[in-house]
Amino acid sequence: MSHSTLIYEVVDGVALIRLNRPERMNSIGGSMKADLADAFFERARNDESVRCVVITGAGDKAFCAGADIKERAGQVTPQAQYHLQQKATHELFRAIEQFEKPVIAAINGVALGGGLEIALCCDVRIAARGARLGLPEARIGVLPAAGGTQRLPRLVGVGIAKELMLTGDHIDAERALAIGLVNHVVAPSELLSTAMAMAARMAANAPLALRYVKHAIDLGLQVGMDAGLEYERYAAALVVASEDRKEGMRAFVEKRKPVFRGQ
Repeated sequence: MSHSTLIYEVVDGVALIRLNRPERMNSIGGSMKADLADAFFERARNDESVRCVVITGAGDKAFCAGADIKERAGQVTPQAQYHLQQKATHELFRAIEQFEKPVIAAINGVALGGGLEIALCCDVRIAARGARLGLPEARIGVLPAAGGTQRLPRLVGVGIAKELMLTGDHIDAERALAIGLVNHVVAPSELLSTAMAMAARMAANAPLALRYVKHAIDLGLQVGMDAGLEYERYAAALVVASEDRKEGMRAFVEKRKPVFRGQ
């Protein structure tokens, strides 16, 4: 499948996905949702050489400016149909969030509305200085409906999340770092290299361990401590019998770099 709205390539075990509608600020429109589904779940998932994913925007102005308002402004969608469309969007974004390989967002410009909601699905967010982030949907009479009302409060706390969504304010990268919305802020010229270097460090680790670390953290945030610990024990028991665990231990004793195979 060729992608009309993104560029997909694999670099040293890292799948690099570039949202590629720079003339529309990489907004979500056209076939982008289908292209994202293919990139993640047909290509990156089925390529054993891929150990991590980095997603960014083409150009230097936007990661993703959200929904393509010009494309949608004239549309009149019945409520029942819209509900089903949003269910499909929720399922796509949730699947990206639960993707078994680490996902890093390299935010190279504005990340607004649905664009920020994509970034919120990633495990780590790195922003370039000058990036602007926000969920301004209330300014145009709607609400963040691709998971923003649920993911942002879990990440930055209820009060800050409500402030950002109820005012529709944009914040800069430094403010995003201060509230925990992004992990790092770097110079624009260093953004992609920083993200790819972090991805390489993740990719060097055991794939099964990475998968279950992600699942244990995400599940633990949704349940009580006892249930989270129960899953942690379950996941640890699965991994302890893996070939990767044996290889990791041998490599440590032999003082060499382990060769993990995801088994």
